[in-house]
Amino acid sequence: MIFQRALRRELISTAGAVFTTLFTITITVMLIKILGQAAGGKVASEDVLALIGFSALNYMPIILILTTFISVLLVVTRSYQDSEMVVWFASGLSLTRWIPTVLTCGLPVVLVIGLLSFYATPWANRSSAEFRDRFEKRADIAKVSPGKFQESASSNRVFFVEGVTGDAMRVRNVFVNTFRDGKNSIVVSKEGRIEIDAHGDKFLVLSKGRRYEGTLDENDFQLMEFESYGVLISSTMPSVMADLSSRSLSTAALLAFPDSFNQGELLWRLSLPLMCLFLMLLAIPLGFVNPRGGRSANLIIALLLFVFYSNMISLMQAAVVQNRLSIWLAWWPVHVLAITIIVLLFSWRLKMNSAHHPLRWFANIRHRSVGKRSAT
Repeated sequence: MIFQRALRRELISTAGAVFTTLFTITITVMLIKILGQAAGGKVASEDVLALIGFSALNYMPIILILTTFISVLLVVTRSYQDSEMVVWFASGLSLTRWIPTVLTCGLPVVLVIGLLSFYATPWANRSSAEFRDRFEKRADIAKVSPGKFQESASSNRVFFVEGVTGDAMRVRNVFVNTFRDGKNSIVVSKEGRIEIDAHGDKFLVLSKGRRYEGTLDENDFQLMEFESYGVLISSTMPSVMADLSSRSLSTAALLAFPDSFNQGELLWRLSLPLMCLFLMLLAIPLGFVNPRGGRSANLIIALLLFVFYSNMISLMQAAVVQNRLSIWLAWWPVHVLAITIIVLLFSWRLKMNSAHHPLRWFANIRHRSVGKRSAT
């Protein structure tokens, strides 16, 4: 019990440190990526925090899987390096006695991963798609970042504004380049405002400006000065539905519409908690190191095993999506292979520990000494 309590405390503290490190790295990468999208006018600046939260939920199952795997591996490796495993084996305890303690700490994490995989992650993907879809439906001028050229959603117009008011209804020092029917139309104006007509169409009404219109390869540009000029920026059209891909569908929807894409997504969600469970058990025999050596080799092997495991699951998911395998034939072979590797590694380590057990070594030495005295 003393060993188990100490092991439980060390597993929890190591898992906290590993999770903090992995989560910080993930959030930093997501922050840089989403801030770049906001600066480029692809997402709204006020939605940055929400999108970071959705991305964190999306990557949380993988972070937790790596946390449990690395934590168990580090604790077992440290026990070998500090010769604590010698005391463990000399006390008559087997390596398999680590399994209940590891499962006691790890099964709640497996349950959390299952909840995230089946419920929270699809909701996060769906909410993120709705945020992005809502931003795409906004007017072109509302998505313009001041001081930066921005292409419209239809890709035939380029905006540049020097300043935008807080409600995005007024702009100043506007440049608009529109290409239509082989002709370019360039409009520059000191200021403009957003107006909506009786039909719901939205216009950018510019004032005190000039308009240049003509063909690029011909010298037939026309110059017009105006006091007021309206540019259509959006019309009343049926709204585009948000992302309804398999990653955004709820688990109930995947079961209700079992096409190949939905079955592939269901296989992935089912595999995440199983992968966490088997990697935790795999880390126990994999954590063996020579006390005089380093631990870098074990970490490299563990990383390669995790990459191999996840890639094999992705391969099975792709086979289901492409209708080469059914979900009933694709979900279990990778996990059966993992169980086989776990059993073989445990058997190998138990055999090695039994052969090099300190008490057995002492008994062999004593037996040889007695044999020599009797012969004498």
